[in-house]
Amino acid sequence: MDKKININDLFKKATEKKASDLHIIAGKPPILRIDGELKVIADYPIITRTSGKEMVFSILTERQRIKFEEERELDISYEIPKFSRYRVNLHWEKDNVGLVARVISNEVPSIDTLGLPPIALELISKTSGLLLVTGPTGCGKSTTLAAMVEKINQMRFANIITLEDPIEFIHKPVKSIIKQRQLGNDMLTFEGALRHVLRQDPNVIMVGEVRDLETMAATITLAETGHLVLATLHTHNAAQTIDRIIDVFPPHQQAQVRLQLSISLSGIISQQLLPRVGGGRIAAREILLNTPAVANIIRENKVPQIKSVIQTSAEEGMFTMEQNIKELLSQNLIEETTAMAYLSNFQ
Repeated sequence: MDKKININDLFKKATEKKASDLHIIAGKPPILRIDGELKVIADYPIITRTSGKEMVFSILTERQRIKFEEERELDISYEIPKFSRYRVNLHWEKDNVGLVARVISNEVPSIDTLGLPPIALELISKTSGLLLVTGPTGCGKSTTLAAMVEKINQMRFANIITLEDPIEFIHKPVKSIIKQRQLGNDMLTFEGALRHVLRQDPNVIMVGEVRDLETMAATITLAETGHLVLATLHTHNAAQTIDRIIDVFPPHQQAQVRLQLSISLSGIISQQLLPRVGGGRIAAREILLNTPAVANIIRENKVPQIKSVIQTSAEEGMFTMEQNIKELLSQNLIEETTAMAYLSNFQ
């Protein structure tokens, strides 16, 4: 007879194997994503419709279970005390329960550990402006934001408010006040929370993900009104990020939004994770700073010129994704085949 699977054992296995994600899906054994590759966990039975549902429901409160069954989707955070935390997505597929859990370290990473360039410290030292971290799913955007928030926490006395879905890294106040608010528990919508956040006397606001026009508009306005706003977007580079922001708005508002963005934008850090020599993964990044030249490009809707400005502004701390990938290759941090595969995306 198949052994009964304890879901906490799977969570622990994911942490011990240094996986980024755990997948539970009916008809397959448990699967981990390690260094970007999906790998079946050896010696575990195939998950059935019944065993999968039992495992998933065992980590839910009654309120969460009802919401999941009604809405068919649920994002929660889950913690094994003194071990690790997990960002969990629950969903249904072919009337089976599915789970994907992102492994989150108990330790908030530092910006040095993540290899962020020195210009990142300058960007988070500002007291106002919009700083965006962008990239595809699973590229470490949330981790980068957490490292930035933690650095601000260590550097200065500020009131930091984070809006997350769900809360991932837990920050302990050092010099700053930190209020971490979770969608569903502490707020009903990002838009609603952003509308009221000014009455909470913030210095720094972190928006876990900008998903719609209302959240985007509120985020830009907050950056305009003298607050440092950190947020993420699912875009691949700086130019695409600016286009995405503008395109979210109806045509009659776009000129005004370009003007607002040209004033409020502080910088864009785009990143993706590449296989590292010797195992693990390393971030390749693109950095855009909102210089007068960049602000003018945004105002005049000449976004295709952004890339050439980044390429020629190394002395100001900017670099393109291609330039950074070539730099990683020259430092023997990635294989040539890896560099070529990723550089081909920019041809």
